[in-house]
Amino acid sequence: MTMPQVVAAINLAALSSMMLSMGLQVEMCDVARSLRRVGPVLAGVVVNFLLVPAVTLGLLQLYHSEPLVAAGFMILAVCPGAPVSPPMVKLARGDLPLAIGLMVLLGGLSAVLTPVLLSVILSRSGPPGEFRVDYSAVARTLFLAQLLPLACGLILRNRRPALTAKIAGPVARLAGVLMLALVAIILVGQYPTLADIRLRGWIGMTLLLVASLVLGWLAGGRDAGTRNALAVTSGPRNAAVGLAIATGSFAGTSAVTAVVAYGIMSALGTLAATALLRRLAPPAQST
Repeated sequence: MTMPQVVAAINLAALSSMMLSMGLQVEMCDVARSLRRVGPVLAGVVVNFLLVPAVTLGLLQLYHSEPLVAAGFMILAVCPGAPVSPPMVKLARGDLPLAIGLMVLLGGLSAVLTPVLLSVILSRSGPPGEFRVDYSAVARTLFLAQLLPLACGLILRNRRPALTAKIAGPVARLAGVLMLALVAIILVGQYPTLADIRLRGWIGMTLLLVASLVLGWLAGGRDAGTRNALAVTSGPRNAAVGLAIATGSFAGTSAVTAVVAYGIMSALGTLAATALLRRLAPPAQST
């Protein structure tokens, strides 16, 4: 078994267990109710599919990034719905049902909007050559790693609450261990590539992450739980879907490196930001 295959297997196991864990922690009716809140849901869609890509494009033009690097960042910019968002929202005392509902909605919309947005953006400002999206790879990633295990968790909590009470803790711990192992393996494997990124590049990625978090936070209105949920949902991008697109269209190029670098940085940076968001949210907002 090659190292890429090992990483892919651990990635699938980590994301699946994380989504199962999230499903075991919330009621299906709460998630459905959160999606009926038109204001926050619409704000989340606008921030993730319009404002974050617009900020990304602006920073890339400001930095005069090479076309393949720009392509990698734009791929992630239009791939919201990161599966790491809900557990971070919980840490930040945000609205967990809203975060899960948004993740499902954004992930579903990604299957349609992401290829369309990328085709338009990259045809005008991307690298020369034909751009194509492997729709089946995107669909498999969304379904197997996110939607299916999340649905299983929600159904188990709804139909077998006694069993849920027994397995929720172990599943959450397993998800945490697998995610830490995945990050460690990627950091070790990608260290030479990441080490070559100049300070200017890391500063640019930090600016993009801060802008994404602030846009989400401002769009959340006055409620602390909603603000934190939208901020954390808007920060990290869906690196699993982004990698599926980048490796299918720009395999072995700096576009893949950009996806890996910002995927890791946005997830870890958002995790660090949850400490501040947690302090801003009153304990009564905890879910």
